[in-house]
Amino acid sequence: MNAFQRMNTALMVDEAKQIFKVSRQTFVDPDILEAERAKIFDKCWLYLGHSSEVPKPGDFVTRQVGGRNILFARDAKGTLRALLNTCPHRGAQVCREKRGSAKSFQCFYHGWVFGLDGALRSQPGEASYAPDFKERSTSHMQAVPRFEGFRDFNFICFDRNAPELSDYLGAVKEYLDVIADQAETGMTIVGGTQEYSMRANWKLLTENSIDGYHALTTHATYFDYLKATNGGLAPVPLDGAARDLGNGHAVLEYKAPWGRPVAQWIPMWGEDGRKEIDRLYQGLVARFGEERAKRIALYNRNLFVFPNLVVNDIMAVTIRTYYPLAPDFMSISAWALAPREESDWARKYRLFNFLEFLGPGGFATPDDVEALEQCQRGFRNASEVAWNDISKGMGKAMPSYDDELQMRAFWSNWNRHVFETTI
Repeated sequence: MNAFQRMNTALMVDEAKQIFKVSRQTFVDPDILEAERAKIFDKCWLYLGHSSEVPKPGDFVTRQVGGRNILFARDAKGTLRALLNTCPHRGAQVCREKRGSAKSFQCFYHGWVFGLDGALRSQPGEASYAPDFKERSTSHMQAVPRFEGFRDFNFICFDRNAPELSDYLGAVKEYLDVIADQAETGMTIVGGTQEYSMRANWKLLTENSIDGYHALTTHATYFDYLKATNGGLAPVPLDGAARDLGNGHAVLEYKAPWGRPVAQWIPMWGEDGRKEIDRLYQGLVARFGEERAKRIALYNRNLFVFPNLVVNDIMAVTIRTYYPLAPDFMSISAWALAPREESDWARKYRLFNFLEFLGPGGFATPDDVEALEQCQRGFRNASEVAWNDISKGMGKAMPSYDDELQMRAFWSNWNRHVFETTI
């Protein structure tokens, strides 16, 4: 019997004593990773991509999601498709390019040709096959079992019996609405994908992405930079709240001192910037009213969708996913999101903010990589120092953005999946 089989929970919880601890074995045990793959990544809705990545019929992108190769495409009729990128003939990957536009896909191994909807169109030596071969469902590229979207955020699920995406997202939809409503004509992915890796367990990045507690210490250099920049730091303290959104989802919503191209001005942007920000803000007021305009423009959001999607609506908007490759190693993908119609001025500062703080070479990401890899090194002592403490804010009626309610929401749902469900 391995260590995972001896465990019946990874948590130590006592609400009365305000104790919430997580076993450090969950970050190092390969048997736990296998359970996560079977009970979480094979069962939950996983983010695939944004509709703007395939804007026209024929457009496609390929990526790995949940350990599978997926072809995300818009077919000739404009319908979005999510196909398992493998040939039904002998299993070769059909589309080998990362992105592009095509009228069809041809498997290079034996030359079978498929439409953008995955249907088999032709194959060499067609006369040697049964007359009804093309009509058989098994002759086509297979669709992912479940594929649904909300506000151009598209998800897939490998469990045919999973709940509807709308039910799974639940209260997350309110926050995706707030993010999507920044644009009048729709949000769009800007540029391509940033891809990097980290020698740390994937759950550490979940915690980090919704952890307001570490900002002023881990990212002290960034705040010092803002203070030193001419007019760069607005007189707005970090202040806000955390919310458990159910199903393991969580969010931080807070005010912060940096500029937001959606409509929060800072002195560094000068009078031309003030005029542009005022124009954007008045546009939000005209569409949504003063109260919602303030929420969209002046509040930041770190939104987490269980198990591995983060949408950071802060000084720029970032979509991030991450997948475990080993207990101590993960791959990470990130995309910048912006209003399709925004001006050149706003786009310039949005991308500057994105790269300055959120990009792999920015102020934040190298700090976070170092912190999480240091945690993973510390877990070598997990047998002797066995527990992580995430009890900050327990008992509060309204947890702050820098409390740990959001991590407890994740871990409680993680524990239900890994230890309380069967497959």
